[in-house]
Amino acid sequence: MALILGLDTSNYTTSASLLNLDTGEIWQQKQLLPVKAGSVGLRQSDAVFHHTRQLPGLIENLSPLLQQNQLCAIGVSTRPRSTKGSYMPCFLVGHTAARTIAAINGLPLYTTSHQMGHVLAALYSADRLAARHTPFLAFHVSGGTTDLLYCTPDDTQGMRITMCGTSLDLKAGQAIDRVGLMLGLTFPCGIALEQLAQKSSRNFKLRPVIRGMNCCLSGLENQCSAMLQKKEPPEDIAKYCLMMVAATIIGMVERAQNEYGDLPVLLAGGVMSNQLIRPYLTEHITCWFSEPAFSADNAAGVAVYAALQHGGKQKWQF
Repeated sequence: MALILGLDTSNYTTSASLLNLDTGEIWQQKQLLPVKAGSVGLRQSDAVFHHTRQLPGLIENLSPLLQQNQLCAIGVSTRPRSTKGSYMPCFLVGHTAARTIAAINGLPLYTTSHQMGHVLAALYSADRLAARHTPFLAFHVSGGTTDLLYCTPDDTQGMRITMCGTSLDLKAGQAIDRVGLMLGLTFPCGIALEQLAQKSSRNFKLRPVIRGMNCCLSGLENQCSAMLQKKEPPEDIAKYCLMMVAATIIGMVERAQNEYGDLPVLLAGGVMSNQLIRPYLTEHITCWFSEPAFSADNAAGVAVYAALQHGGKQKWQF
């Protein structure tokens, strides 16, 4: 079978994937970057170091498939966003490895953004790849982004991503991690905060701060700090944090739909794997979700991008 190799070295996760061009099946290998207890993220120099150590092992884990089948192309993310000037040193690790493998094997190399990878991975997982042929909205919500995107067909890239809204201060993932650390959880805090929040039965009046199609989330951190000082239960603080993120997303989507029309919304990024946020969003907007494995940082969408760019009408595309 013919395979596409995808690589992604983001600020949180080292990822490698293989896509079967004949069936569309994807195999993934991922490893979180190690972060010291009490720290909020990594310096870029540390992220580069850990990616350099981790990436060869992930590719080695996929090597049995590579030895048995034909590798025909490579895809890699080289920047955070699909915008001019977007840059982060950690992506150099994946790009260097991809260029080297492609050069040695005489294979085509397709480069894209981490953001494009997230959107395509979510479309793939949600069985909505055909949606790239018509306009739709996408929300990329992770540790480094809270971006509302307007996605339209593009003859060159297959899809054009235009940011129409973002957070003017803290990103959603940053807010979740800061509140989690405030409650004594270990970074990255998303999963642990969700588990804690599930113990709460409290309902809240939610008033997100929306400015145009943008939002502000720094107040969320301050509100959670005030709740902690009042000795409110940690599970209530955790739930309030997550529900405010969900309400903020809904508020931004409503503003975008007023501008672009009642378009469906694709929800991508690590925060969108949260099992408290997802049902709340479903109640209020028409949206598509991917499976958690394709919602958090991954190289699957990068492999999908390379497959679409590589040409051919594989039977798994729809």
